[in-house]
Amino acid sequence: MNNLINILKKIIDTIGSLCGLLMVLMILNVFYDVVLRYFFHDVSIGMQELEWHLFAAMFMFGIGYSLKEDAHVRVDVFYDQLSDKKQAIINIIGSLVLALPFAILLIYFSLDYAYEAYAMGEGSGDPGGLPHRWIIRSVIPVSSLFLIVCIAHVILTQIQKLISKPNLIESK
Repeated sequence: MNNLINILKKIIDTIGSLCGLLMVLMILNVFYDVVLRYFFHDVSIGMQELEWHLFAAMFMFGIGYSLKEDAHVRVDVFYDQLSDKKQAIINIIGSLVLALPFAILLIYFSLDYAYEAYAMGEGSGDPGGLPHRWIIRSVIPVSSLFLIVCIAHVILTQIQKLISKPNLIESK
């Protein structure tokens, strides 16, 4: 089980690093757009669209990464007071009952959405906008699949917490 957890961790961390790269690219894109607009009195519709494409991809893939890093929003008033084993049980139940069905529904409804954009060659409706809208639409099912990988990582690590023997040094 440790090997599988380590493989999933490497995959998730790699995608997390790509999210960081998307953030840097988005910042550079916004900087370019601001300089172009205020110093050269020009705009680029394609660059403006790229901003929200980069943000959408960063956000969608960041959902799974934040789940793996336990950096998601949670009401910690009661959770923090629980033992590690009870926290692990809550994390497993939350992953299976809340996150997994959400990810499956996203995949189910977004596959046709992305495929339709690809099949009809959808592009931006604005002149100078980005072509190939299917690329950004495909981020939804792909990031949802990534979320399932992250859910699997969370569940496996929480199961590992449940079956591990308590460390005598930590219990003192």
